[in-house]
Amino acid sequence: MDWDELLPNKPDDPLVLLGRQDLDPLSVEELHARIAALEAEIGRVKAKLENSVNFRETAESLFKKPD
Repeated sequence: MDWDELLPNKPDDPLVLLGRQDLDPLSVEELHARIAALEAEIGRVKAKLENSVNFRETAESLFKKPD
């Protein structure tokens, strides 16, 4: 899958800008800090996704028609 396919079609989207940022001027320490920040963001997104799935499952079970 191409990187551009994963990104939103909005050129000003923060994810698009992040993916296009030049990493060459960053030091090793800055790259480690960037990785830590991205891993923290991944954790935040996974938690939101899990909460959304659990909420939907709970809602579906509440409104499920009896057999």
